[in-house]
Amino acid sequence: MIAKFWSADLSIQKRHAQLESSTALVLNKAQKIVRKLFTLSKRCPKHPRISLPRERPVSFWLNRVQSLLYCNEHGVLGSFSEEVKSCSCPVDQPTCQGVIPCVVGTASTSCSSCGTDNATRCGACHHGNVLHLGSCRPSIAASQDHYLNFDLDMPDAEVKYLLQRLDSRIEVHAIYISNDVRLGSWFNPAWRKRMLLTLKSNKNKSNLIHMLMGISFQICLTKNSTLEPVPAIYVNPFGGSHSESWFMPVNQPDFPDWERTRLDAVVTAQCYNWTLSLGNKWKSFFETVHIYLRSRILTDDPTANETLFYEPLDLDDQTSNLGYMKINTLKVFGYSMHFDPEGIKDLILQLDYPYTQGTQDAAFLMLLEMRDRINRLSPPAPQPLDLFSCLLRHRLKLSAGEVARIKDSLQMFNSKLPNASPEPELAPLCS
Repeated sequence: MIAKFWSADLSIQKRHAQLESSTALVLNKAQKIVRKLFTLSKRCPKHPRISLPRERPVSFWLNRVQSLLYCNEHGVLGSFSEEVKSCSCPVDQPTCQGVIPCVVGTASTSCSSCGTDNATRCGACHHGNVLHLGSCRPSIAASQDHYLNFDLDMPDAEVKYLLQRLDSRIEVHAIYISNDVRLGSWFNPAWRKRMLLTLKSNKNKSNLIHMLMGISFQICLTKNSTLEPVPAIYVNPFGGSHSESWFMPVNQPDFPDWERTRLDAVVTAQCYNWTLSLGNKWKSFFETVHIYLRSRILTDDPTANETLFYEPLDLDDQTSNLGYMKINTLKVFGYSMHFDPEGIKDLILQLDYPYTQGTQDAAFLMLLEMRDRINRLSPPAPQPLDLFSCLLRHRLKLSAGEVARIKDSLQMFNSKLPNASPEPELAPLCS
């Protein structure tokens, strides 16, 4: 704004041009004197140190004007910083800062005008924003999609077909990490192996959350091996430690089981594609998938306990060909959804600092709907899990105390709604 007035003021422009021309004359004269001094000092044992002032850019003068306007109280001149909108005053005079006006501009969160009673605060905001404590913030969106987009459902038959083909269109590219198993290399299956696929969303994809709809891995065993792999899957929904993961009850009643497809193209080993299709019924959020691979010995004895795991396997059993295993690929399938963490934080702020009573109620209702839709995707368990608290804790980076306070506020607001149904008891997952 100062630059705009500066360029429009012909008198200042003329004076600045005169200053530039006079400075150029002084600089030329100084350079001539410097050349003479160097010529005269060639035989001197010590050469002179000469320092010429650099030309001051226009930005220096603009900052000087800001300092004179905003940092010149009580006759003490300080230095203005446009980045932090404050003054740096001399140590012995800390009260040089005066009134710094609000920022008027075309950006969505800029003020459309400053307040008439207080020039440091916004007086009005642009369309789509509301005035809050003297600054402009985005108003509450009319749809959940602004904060978190759930609207992507595929028919189970289509998901199953795409998973059988391992179609890359529904693959969620994750980072493979394991100290036990290197993909494509043979390993001794005598001990439990741990692998994980993670997305590192807070670092790489902070505006996305991810839905898990299937897992697939290709595993090979040496010829005539009497071993069978037994994978155990733990899913971490939004980040955090391994203890904040839920166990996938594969092969339990009503839950899908692994589908195994023999790959006949591989002659030197027994290779299978293992695919687990969750579909729309069992899909859930995921950030990290932990895979624990155990092994058991195949047997035809009906009295044998087939769930008995050998760690390490019985190497003295001469009737068993334990062999080796190899995992060629390990993939997760699903899709990613739009996620606006800053927008949700703005909603939460309105619970404590309402713009008006109406917008505070709207924020409560929006967060209640978001909480219920997220927790509705809780994995199968006798008691549903509190996934919404995990989202607040790990994707919004709120403290445990803040999460508990938000949870209590939502429960209290929900209890006051007409015809409010009792809320289900949720099991905590994230600390």
